Amino acid sequence: MLLLSGCFNEPPPETQEDDGPRIRLAMLQPPRSGLTPLSDDAFKLSRWRTAETLVTLDPLGEAQPALATHWQQLDARRWRFTLREGVQFHDGSPLTAASVVNALTTAAHAAPKPRILDGVTLGAVADGDHNVIVTTAQPDPLIPQRLSSPQLAILAPSAYGKNGVVNPVKAGTGPFVLTQVNGTSSARLDRFAHYWGTKARAAGIDVAFVPDGTARAAALRTHTADIVEAVPVSQVALLDPQRVHEVPMPRTNTLYLNTRTGPFRDPALRAAARQALNRQQLIDNVYERRADRADGLLGPALPWAAALRQPVAAPTAPASPNGVTITLATFSDRAELPEVATYLAQQLSAAGFTVKQVVREYAHIEADALAGKFDAFILSRATVLDSGDPVAYLYSDFACKGSFNLSQLCDARIDQALEQAAAIPAGAERRQAIMAAEQLILASDAALPLLHERVIQGEAAGVREAARDPRERMLVTSDTTVLTD
Repeated sequence: MLLLSGCFNEPPPETQEDDGPRIRLAMLQPPRSGLTPLSDDAFKLSRWRTAETLVTLDPLGEAQPALATHWQQLDARRWRFTLREGVQFHDGSPLTAASVVNALTTAAHAAPKPRILDGVTLGAVADGDHNVIVTTAQPDPLIPQRLSSPQLAILAPSAYGKNGVVNPVKAGTGPFVLTQVNGTSSARLDRFAHYWGTKARAAGIDVAFVPDGTARAAALRTHTADIVEAVPVSQVALLDPQRVHEVPMPRTNTLYLNTRTGPFRDPALRAAARQALNRQQLIDNVYERRADRADGLLGPALPWAAALRQPVAAPTAPASPNGVTITLATFSDRAELPEVATYLAQQLSAAGFTVKQVVREYAHIEADALAGKFDAFILSRATVLDSGDPVAYLYSDFACKGSFNLSQLCDARIDQALEQAAAIPAGAERRQAIMAAEQLILASDAALPLLHERVIQGEAAGVREAARDPRERMLVTSDTTVLTD
């Protein structure tokens, strides 16, 4: 705690008293890749509002203007994006078509590629000073949504060095300029006076990376942090309830059943496993009622899903397990999952299964899980990936050629439904097609959704207008501030 207090309380020498308050953040994970936007560190740059993208997403996942003011699909493989004029990078250089092309081309040729470009061949060329033509090798109706990914943030040309090194310091376009990074311990951002949009109310942001959940919660209790990311459930009882805010996450805990080998090849035994589940017991006892019951794969973080969900028609009738032995596996990296496995083992045993449990670290169990070496596997799975759209998740987990098909599922009807959904542009029709595919997947009993996770965000009494974002793309905005006595 002494180290943590030191990170937050050191007075920034160049900040004037009348500049407004500074926001102190305690964040879960330190940078893993030097804060390059080509990695998952991009989400930190986005949450601090220092790096911006051409497009942003609204709560429905629809593309909205950001650094691009509008766009037009020219043909099946080409899109024209018109850039916002008068935007300045933090190093003083202007946003131009050439700088956007440089950023997108660097991302497209990075090794490894940003996750949002998996399976996508993307190109970009300037069309005058304020337009960029984005091309893909195959038709892709989600190009605007893809360009909203923080991993495709547009930085100044000065940020891009040799051998793929990207340095985001003083290189973004957001309301806060990243001025200092102290390895994996802290970072400093200041208000950017020349921001194209609404100027930041706060003078800056002081970030401390605090992997220990107890220490993060203590920072909120002791008033050494204003906003605390990912408060552990075990610490919530120690905090003022008014300081705790739960945000539904696009993350579902699911029991995947092996449909290719073992007992769960039988749909009737999969139905027996479905019937045995007591989801509320998991929510009450493991998550202390800070999770949502899963009636489908897509949860409340996608506000349109529940209204479009239809009951599964003619579900398979369960058969008696008669003591058949199954292997139930999960990983220990997420603290709750081994406890979830214990409860599920009890529930399945009560239904007549004989259950053997396997728990390992994720790095030591993933290969066996993907190879179908377990009868059942419990996974906490992000259901909306970087494009804000769940089709990529549904395809990877449930298509015959899906790269993350833990259930070993292969059903031509599901493949056809997913292909139909993928071909439809973003909007109401695509959402309906997604839910039709979800219904077929649920009918197979190959994946039994258990619960939808929430993230717990701590905010001090004086904090105003902090973002509570299910996609974890925003935390501080131009309007965020801290009131002082």
